[in-house]
Amino acid sequence: MNGTKEALLVAMEVYFNGDIRRIEHARQVTEYAEQLRQKEGGDYLVVAGAAVLHDIGIHQAEKKYGSSSGKYQEIEGPPIARQILTELGFAPGQIESICQIIAHHHSPGKITTRDFSLVYDADWLVNLEDEYDIGNQKRLNSVIDTVFLTQSGKTLAKEIYLEKT
Repeated sequence: MNGTKEALLVAMEVYFNGDIRRIEHARQVTEYAEQLRQKEGGDYLVVAGAAVLHDIGIHQAEKKYGSSSGKYQEIEGPPIARQILTELGFAPGQIESICQIIAHHHSPGKITTRDFSLVYDADWLVNLEDEYDIGNQKRLNSVIDTVFLTQSGKTLAKEIYLEKT
């Protein structure tokens, strides 16, 4: 079986075909997801698989809909991920779990598993400064408490983004 994080990263990079921005984003999300999983638990291969492949549908969404919107990524990502995961020899249950996370990774509340929460929070750890004014520390603290699903995610976000006093 080639179902390892390293094989996933190679497959993702091949699929993204030199799109450094998307490759680096996936790598950063994967690193954060692993950190959170160490604190919160969860299925290693499901978390790693979903983190590496969470945005795998973005090129297809742009091609098909002219948009990289999360709702289109959620539609286009799972079939691509399923093919990659199958080729890498992931178990059917792992494939289903990973594809479910990818299909909802911009829609919290539809899936409430720990694995989903870890990937969701890891994605926010990377995206937070692009989505919110990180200069407004009081507002940012409130956003972190609201947006993040895990305590470890909230703690790490505050360590990264809130100024030490």
